[in-house]
Amino acid sequence: QVQLVESGGGLVQAGGSLRLSCGASGRAVNRYAMGWFRQAPGKEREFVAVINWTGGRTDYADSVKGRFAISTGNAKNAVYLQMNSLKPEDTAVYYCAAGDYGHLPNEFDYWGQGTQVTVSS
Repeated sequence: QVQLVESGGGLVQAGGSLRLSCGASGRAVNRYAMGWFRQAPGKEREFVAVINWTGGRTDYADSVKGRFAISTGNAKNAVYLQMNSLKPEDTAVYYCAAGDYGHLPNEFDYWGQGTQVTVSS
């Protein structure tokens, strides 16, 4: 099993930056891809970014390409999401997830509790 805990959310003005962190613990966490998803009120949970520790691959949703960057810690037990040039439409609860490398929530087996990101205009 893998346990995930997110942190780093908060209130930021449009155009600003935030860095989200996700601490991962459990058996063989480096076997899993690590992803970020987000969910705004009244909307479905959507893919943001994913990183494959084994292959060193990354992928991003079109809406965040060029603005967000996903990375892992040196020990490969943490994942980060650097968010720049934030827009009000980025407002959502952001979730860290571990599982297969993919874009769909059902491809990820483990989830954190989420951290709120609010971008004001």
